[in-house]
Amino acid sequence: MSDLIRAEALSKEYGDARRRVTVFENLSFRVARGEKLIIVGQSGVGKSTLLHVLGALDRPTSGKIWFDETPLDELNEAQLAEFRNRQIGFVFQFHHLLPDFTALENVMMPCLIGGAGRDQAAEKARRILSEVGLDARLEHKPGELSGGEQQRVAIARAVVLEPRALLADEPTGNLDPETAEGVHQLLEDLNQRLGLTLVIVTHNDRLAALADRTLRLDRGALV
Repeated sequence: MSDLIRAEALSKEYGDARRRVTVFENLSFRVARGEKLIIVGQSGVGKSTLLHVLGALDRPTSGKIWFDETPLDELNEAQLAEFRNRQIGFVFQFHHLLPDFTALENVMMPCLIGGAGRDQAAEKARRILSEVGLDARLEHKPGELSGGEQQRVAIARAVVLEPRALLADEPTGNLDPETAEGVHQLLEDLNQRLGLTLVIVTHNDRLAALADRTLRLDRGALV
């Protein structure tokens, strides 16, 4: 199986010349196409930062990332924005849905940003919301949905443009165990049915059990 993501000698630091904080250093690893990779570790070790760097939401201090042989460090900001919109889906612990818009409208947003017309965007959004079990909740706003339903809308929004990888940061961190299990099953289904590559940061042992491979970030290094 070939690699979709390849990272070499990644380091991330914050601060200035007087005080530098190293989050992680010299990380090298690969993520195969269709793989379910889970990254675990204690709070504050830099898991979220690593996920943001992998998804081009942040740039590494040093090192390189290739996404399907495209070196991300050679893309300008406009190219990175297009890359994120087309190639990567993001899901976070907090769903970040727009409260004044319906589930359908929230999922339409990436399509509209990508240049699709409203009819085409609505058609794609309806289809993916149906696939995640929310075809009866299209016109409900986030405040009218349960926590699990809100996260399903967030996942639908992340995959509506059929990205090649989904990066998820504690996607079930705010959910009760039963609701979280439903989201776990949804992620597993997306991986199996769509061949979607998953890179997930989590503390959840049940979610980690779904992994093809687990890496632990500890003291700035991956084990």
